[in-house]
Amino acid sequence: MTLHDSAGHTVSGATPEALVALETALHELRCFIADPVASAQRAIDAAPGTTLAHLLHAYLHLLGTEPAGRAIARDSYRAALALPATARERGHLEAVGHLLAGRWHAAGRSLEDLSIEHPLDALALQAGHQIDFFTGNSRMLHDRIARALPAWSADVPGYHAVLGMQAFGLEETGRYARAESLGRRSVEIEPRDGWGRHAVAHVMEMQGRRRDGIDWLRDSVRDWSEGSFLAVHNWWHLALFHLALDQVDEVLALFDGPVAGAGSVVVLDLIDASSLLWRLQLRGVDVGARWQRIADRWGLPAGVSNYAFNDMHAMMAFAGAGRAGDAARLLEAQAAAAEADDDDNAEFTLQVGRAATRAVQAFAAGDCNTAVELLRPVRNIAHRFGGSHAQRDVIDLTLIEAARRSGQHALATALLNERASAAAGG
Repeated sequence: MTLHDSAGHTVSGATPEALVALETALHELRCFIADPVASAQRAIDAAPGTTLAHLLHAYLHLLGTEPAGRAIARDSYRAALALPATARERGHLEAVGHLLAGRWHAAGRSLEDLSIEHPLDALALQAGHQIDFFTGNSRMLHDRIARALPAWSADVPGYHAVLGMQAFGLEETGRYARAESLGRRSVEIEPRDGWGRHAVAHVMEMQGRRRDGIDWLRDSVRDWSEGSFLAVHNWWHLALFHLALDQVDEVLALFDGPVAGAGSVVVLDLIDASSLLWRLQLRGVDVGARWQRIADRWGLPAGVSNYAFNDMHAMMAFAGAGRAGDAARLLEAQAAAAEADDDDNAEFTLQVGRAATRAVQAFAAGDCNTAVELLRPVRNIAHRFGGSHAQRDVIDLTLIEAARRSGQHALATALLNERASAAAGG
């Protein structure tokens, strides 16, 4: 019996039970809620021949940039490779294969082609959108979704997620009014859509609308925080709004509570925790023993470099905690990653990551002249190693403070003037 998903695509090898579990996993992923890994595994357990369930399982272990995820994803990929597949599913196989090999750009291109042929394939759009984020391709964050959006309507399950992705792409390309409109529409349709919620928070961050941002997130905490694996990131956004208003006590309370208090060792959560502490430290705030706790959690990545953007944030924790040994091991791993063949992380590292990571180390050691020398050449191309405008802003903040502390007051003033102009234009 041939079964089809809610968008009409054939799902090879599925049984009715497996299809329900697979659709549940895809919905959870679109909203960033619950446990899509477990739901995908239920689909596999119900029907081991469900090709797309294995591929989804692989994506889930690759798109988190967790160093340990690749081995699990490889097993899922091999299982899918041995199964019958439609042309659409073979497109996903190709994309997962590229991701396993570290070929982020090629994976994004495979998914781009897949979305052109199958615009209602929400998984292809979402995986591609995440790859555009990790590669810093702001134009494709918008364009990939814009190409498919006319095929969608409110009658197709997952429409809210496509609107949320389009909102984020619009925000990252500076089209704030439409970004906010689509982001708000996304969460009107599905209040639990964490990505749509976060897209609007990004708009408010870029426009300097701190109190609006606090209201936007505080008024809907239950929707975006309960059972959401994007919750820490949205708490981080809330903390940034409070920090911009100089409400340091509130920021520390958020850090000690929902941002880092649960002890998460998920890399994406550690990035937010490290970035928030670093921003506090740039302001001269005494963060006490908090660096030690975050440095402890980075653990495995101290000796592994599979994504340069992560390395910079791991260095914040190691340098902030005075962990010279961990910092040295990270730099050694990064040097090895920079020499890898046919792996896009080598490019991310060579173009931006190595300089940014070393600059963080230098700044923490009080060598602000070196931090300035390292950051100035890369700040305008920092998008090449991923992240959002809001996340990469830590590079500019570090450069400004390094210039100030090293006595380069004319440079610091020029950078602050530039920053004020950008804020006024938002």
